[in-house]
Amino acid sequence: MPHPSPSRFNLRYVTRSRATVDETSAGGLVVRRDDKAVQVALIARYDRRNRLVWSLPKGHVEEGETVEQAALREVLEETGLVASIVAPLGVIDFWFAVEDRRIHKTVHHFLMRYDSGVISDEDPEVVEVQWVDFEEVPARLAYRDERRLVAKARGMLGEV
Repeated sequence: MPHPSPSRFNLRYVTRSRATVDETSAGGLVVRRDDKAVQVALIARYDRRNRLVWSLPKGHVEEGETVEQAALREVLEETGLVASIVAPLGVIDFWFAVEDRRIHKTVHHFLMRYDSGVISDEDPEVVEVQWVDFEEVPARLAYRDERRLVAKARGMLGEV
């Protein structure tokens, strides 16, 4: 008899029958400001259900990298932008299941200042990249935890 299909709503099955894997990612909220506006670089990609979702740029920490190094590298790869870390913004921690694994993912986010570069969606994992006015970012982001980080960043914008 085939096993039931695991999903985030069927964690009891996933917990009992799947191997757990820890993954670490890093990324950031890249901010630029001019006389008129504060903007944030957002990326869009397709999720596991093939829906287009907007999020902060982020990706896996490679062997030998710090989370800060990975965050800067991922921002460059996914957006084409060179940025500087201003401050830690927060850590998001969540679980999901893929095939025969239950994944515990930890994502380190940083508040970043845009330094240079032209926004680009050259990364094959990214469908679109845009500068979005800071006030519009919460409505655009797909993930509640990322919206909370943006609210936290609002109080930190004087540092950027």
